[in-house]
Amino acid sequence: MPTYKDEKTGLWYCKFVYTDWMGQKKQKKKKGFRLQKEAKQYELDFLSKNSKSCDLRFCDLVEIYMDDCKARLKPTTYKGKQDVLEKHIIPYFKNFRINEIQAMTVRRWQTELITSPKKYKPTYLRTLNSQLSAIFNFAVKYYGLPYNPVQRSGPMGKKRSGLEQYWKPEEFKLFIEAVGDKLMSKVIFNLLYWSGMRSGELLALTLNDFDFEARTVSINKNFARVDGEDLFLEPKTPKSNRKITLPQFVCDMVKDYADKLYGYDPSDRLFEITKHYLKSEMERGCKKTGIPLIRVHDIRHSHASLLVSLGYQPQIISERLGHESPTTTMEIYSHLYPNSHNEVADRLEAFG
Repeated sequence: MPTYKDEKTGLWYCKFVYTDWMGQKKQKKKKGFRLQKEAKQYELDFLSKNSKSCDLRFCDLVEIYMDDCKARLKPTTYKGKQDVLEKHIIPYFKNFRINEIQAMTVRRWQTELITSPKKYKPTYLRTLNSQLSAIFNFAVKYYGLPYNPVQRSGPMGKKRSGLEQYWKPEEFKLFIEAVGDKLMSKVIFNLLYWSGMRSGELLALTLNDFDFEARTVSINKNFARVDGEDLFLEPKTPKSNRKITLPQFVCDMVKDYADKLYGYDPSDRLFEITKHYLKSEMERGCKKTGIPLIRVHDIRHSHASLLVSLGYQPQIISERLGHESPTTTMEIYSHLYPNSHNEVADRLEAFG
């Protein structure tokens, strides 16, 4: 374990040979350590990370895993994964060797989260569990870990809460009157409510996306701001590329709004804001009216609940929302069909 001291600077450095993932011998040199033991520790950690050994520290595994993810995930997905890991997973597991982490280790971590005073939602707990499981799947596939301890520890949380919040039409009417003093807010929230589009889809819209004669809006991109950078991304799924029909009064509202924009280019974003503005306006409107505060995304659920109440079938709702299949729609909104079985029984009764 050769380490050397630079007599001019008084700092230590290490130089060693290692075998990379392609089996090639390479030399590594690292300078600038204040103490000799720091230089030696760097060499140990580096060789451990590149050895494809199960004796890897969890925090080093995460670093390798995230480097692998960065080229494969959308920036927004990567950022979300990074935030979850740094907040809830790395602090607990970082100093474990991955071959030391057993199902019971994971179980104790799950218990801490389930019993936390912060009372995390079941869907969020499931997300945390899935993120940890993905890391161990990576270790099983590429680092020879015998098994994934998360799979043996049992599940945590739920895929769907089954209790998505939404506004009834009369509640939305109160809200839109409260925020209607700002033209942009009036147009934005009417678009969200009457189309069911996602907020990122709305923020990416340009005037060119509208066909006012056909009364449609084309959803073909998604806007996000990540670390201060504005990004235009592919829609969430292939089925998210779609055209949504709009009521005439919503089309008229959008046209009127665009006509009032000074020097506007139809290829530019129609709403030069971020999700922070949407959240702030939601809070303002709810505070003024006293109606329940829901998430911006729950306006999408409100649109779906309206369609269900009007008698539209899951296939139509699925296409409008850009779900991959009607099955996804039913998984999310099955609780909005409480009388379906009674209706079946009543119709069968008529033939009895």
